[in-house]
Amino acid sequence: MAAKQAVKVRGGRSARDVLTGLCAVGALAALVAGIPLALLIFFGSPIPTRAPSMSDFTEKIGPSSLIHILVVLAWLAWLQLLFCVIVESYAGIRGIGVPARVPLAGGTQSLIHRLVVSALLLFTATTAIMPAFTARDLHPMHTVAAATDYTGPSPTTVDQATQRLAEDAAAHPEQKATTTKIYRVQPPEGRHHESLWEIADKCLGEGRRYHEIYELNKGHQQPDGSILHKASLIRPGWVLEMPADAVGAQVVQVSELGDYFAHGHPVHGHEAAPQQPGRPQAGGEQTPGAKSGTAGQGGHEQPGLPGGQATRPPTAERPQPQPQGEQVPATPPAQGRNGHAPGGQLSGGPHAHQHQDHGVLDIGWVKELAAASLLAAGLLVALGRRRRVQMWHRALGHRIAGPDGDAAMAEQALRIGADSEAVRLLDLGLRQMSKSMAADGRTLPTVYGVHLSEESLDLWIAPADRNAPAPWEAHDEGQVWRLHHEALEGPDTADLSDVLAPYPGLISLGTNDNGRILVDLEAAHGLIALQGPDEMRRAVLAAVAVELATNRWSDHMRITLVGFGAELQQIAPDRIRSVATLSEALPELEARSAEVQQALSASGVDSVLTGRCRGVFGEAWMPHYLIMADQPTGDEAHRLVGLARTGRRMAAGYIVPGDVPGAAWTWEVTAEGRLQAGVLGFDVEAQLVPERHYAALAALFRTAGTLDGVPLAEPQPGAEPFGAQAGEQQPAADIRVLGPIEIHALGPMEESRRALCTELLVYLATHPGGVHPTVLSGAVWPRGVTAGVRDATIARVSDWLGRDSRGRPNLYYDDRGRIKLGSEVRIDWEVFRWLIWRSAAEPGSEMAYMSYALDLVRGPLLADRERGRYGWLASEVLEYEASARVIDVAQRLLLLRLDEFDARGAIAAARAGLLMAPEDEGLWRNLLRATHADGDHTRLRAVVEELRHRVQYDPMLDQLQPETEALIEELMPMYGEVATRGA
Repeated sequence: MAAKQAVKVRGGRSARDVLTGLCAVGALAALVAGIPLALLIFFGSPIPTRAPSMSDFTEKIGPSSLIHILVVLAWLAWLQLLFCVIVESYAGIRGIGVPARVPLAGGTQSLIHRLVVSALLLFTATTAIMPAFTARDLHPMHTVAAATDYTGPSPTTVDQATQRLAEDAAAHPEQKATTTKIYRVQPPEGRHHESLWEIADKCLGEGRRYHEIYELNKGHQQPDGSILHKASLIRPGWVLEMPADAVGAQVVQVSELGDYFAHGHPVHGHEAAPQQPGRPQAGGEQTPGAKSGTAGQGGHEQPGLPGGQATRPPTAERPQPQPQGEQVPATPPAQGRNGHAPGGQLSGGPHAHQHQDHGVLDIGWVKELAAASLLAAGLLVALGRRRRVQMWHRALGHRIAGPDGDAAMAEQALRIGADSEAVRLLDLGLRQMSKSMAADGRTLPTVYGVHLSEESLDLWIAPADRNAPAPWEAHDEGQVWRLHHEALEGPDTADLSDVLAPYPGLISLGTNDNGRILVDLEAAHGLIALQGPDEMRRAVLAAVAVELATNRWSDHMRITLVGFGAELQQIAPDRIRSVATLSEALPELEARSAEVQQALSASGVDSVLTGRCRGVFGEAWMPHYLIMADQPTGDEAHRLVGLARTGRRMAAGYIVPGDVPGAAWTWEVTAEGRLQAGVLGFDVEAQLVPERHYAALAALFRTAGTLDGVPLAEPQPGAEPFGAQAGEQQPAADIRVLGPIEIHALGPMEESRRALCTELLVYLATHPGGVHPTVLSGAVWPRGVTAGVRDATIARVSDWLGRDSRGRPNLYYDDRGRIKLGSEVRIDWEVFRWLIWRSAAEPGSEMAYMSYALDLVRGPLLADRERGRYGWLASEVLEYEASARVIDVAQRLLLLRLDEFDARGAIAAARAGLLMAPEDEGLWRNLLRATHADGDHTRLRAVVEELRHRVQYDPMLDQLQPETEALIEELMPMYGEVATRGA
């Protein structure tokens, strides 16, 4: 009896549904019957009573003639509306799903679609079930699906099913279903979007059963974070639980249903939740092979102070770490120089998990830049190009200027967040797909959305296609094409430089729990209106502009910024144009649209995508995007809508702020930074470049545009570093930074902790004067860290380095509380600097000392460093100084050897310098001269081809300097002609 009382039988439609349906029926009646009736009453029949004569075409047009013309146009518009009603009603009643498109009726057909769907809802079965079971043993929606066994729209059938449900629930309350069915809402096709009515008609055989699907899913949070609260509003990508008799639905375990609602897919297994960055586990962590940090472990004394300084008693115990809840401020290196930490022995403590690379970033006001991984990667490439120009103009004995203040913090955030591997996957993956589709004679699909995660790249395409080109895989019945990271290692991606970027208009909307979401501006086929608070709106638009201007998944493009962005022109002057008003931009946009239309007609291709895929009329498909900061006036909006609404994909995209009538898509950004993408169904944490970040980026690129170098300090005499002379005893520890990072130490180190401990050690090695623990925290843990974790990591590094030949620790605190490395730790950068000082102090041995110094160079500074680490380099001069000094030494040694007619030695010097700075064309030119002086023309040709190959495949190298081209022409006059014949 209790179970029967728990089931409530009610009407299948609410009062709101009925009212909406009645209004829709009234509106349809007025449109279908009212308009022609009014025209007949006021203007008579449109059918002429006599045949037209020549005088009808030659007589003067007066007011009556104009009225007749307008009446004819009104009848034609009504006929188009009538066709829309017929098409939509036929599709709704017969369950076609996606109705046919009526020509030139985009907005009209969309309105009629909504009216027809609302009207058809009036004919829903009169009863439905509203389960009210509170016991967890009975899943009410599974019981509804199993009991109804619905085969038609008869209300009697539904009433009987309801009665059976109540009886079964009372008799067997312990039963529950183990499986259920789900349906994934498909992406829109054109302007048409799926509705619950269509899904019910397709999967249940009757659209009027839509209310069953609604009751099963209302209140459930969807993968994008939204909740179904209206039967008329569903979004692409949502997962809907279906009744048991649904056809064409996916069968899943009931236990996995929560995963589908939360993530869109099942989550197998239960991984431990990641800890906050740097937060130790409760009670500490003891791992095999790791030191506990207690005094006297392994027979070692506690760290003392080398070199005759006062030492602490050997029996003193290490102080316990600070409470784990205490948070150490993440002071950036540039701002923490005056921080002071009390001296003391190295702290032990629990071994905790370290530095989560892909967690939520919390590095102060620049966290938005660090979170924008694709934008950050593009900006760093653009910044590298600017600094390459600075290197061109660098004078001997100078380094390039580096950023400071907010600009340095911005670059640090970019270094931490940049994901060049994800950019590579997106760029090469899309180009490979285009190349494969062109080889098979197929057309590229329309991509409405892109999901980029650590494992794969997903394209949401329409219409669905199960035949994805290898190595892509089709999922969800062809609605999703997936490419895994490792799939790009095949030969098909070896050379894609001649393949046009198929989707240059992809932009990052933001991120959700599963990864990054991108959309294609060109897929809108019209204007995109962005609504929300002005400050947040501008931050979104700035992020879109910066990413478009610097991304690698596009070729040439034009970006017009209206009302903002003058500072952004210095980031990508070849792409960005900033104007004050829309009237200044419209002529160029209209001319560009006409060019694309002509190219489509002349090339014979059916779309811009096909033209890019086949590579015909390549420049014609290069896009032009408009981004406005201020809402257009009524006349401007009307003109812009007419330009944008072409009915098919053009090489263009338009984003304007505010509520613009006629916009194809409408997005909204909230004051909290959430972006909701309207009909696309995305609700994400928006990608933003707020005003302060914007100003910092502008300052960063202004600094990178400064051609005046900064003089290098003269090498100062000092104590000879350990390992500077050949034949010395083996160092206790060896830290190499002039190339790939190498640490050779005596103690053990777990692989899972090596990356963090290596960065800490490199930071100490490049700051020989010592580092306060607070400053170290801000550099190595920019996201923040507890004092206990920091001290435990320092102790772990101390154990890794071990002790020197006299039993002293190789890492210790000095009497001012600074952390230092011991005197028997060899650092190649310190040895290099000392050798340069000796070469200047002893002119007779200058070449020998410089040769020894260059032998230390194995590659670019700190090469192969892990993504997300070493962001502190942005606020240091180390990179600029190391490159400048190595280049200067290589150039000096090369010239000295050429003076002695030692061409082979000069070549070796140039090659050593190029290991550190492979992009420096001054070294390349001297290498060409030295190779020419050697008289080996085959090797000279190989050097030229090697240089040109670097320009072709290095994203930071656009073209050779004119001086380099002129030198190649001088040394090899026939090279260009021979290369052309060979090609």
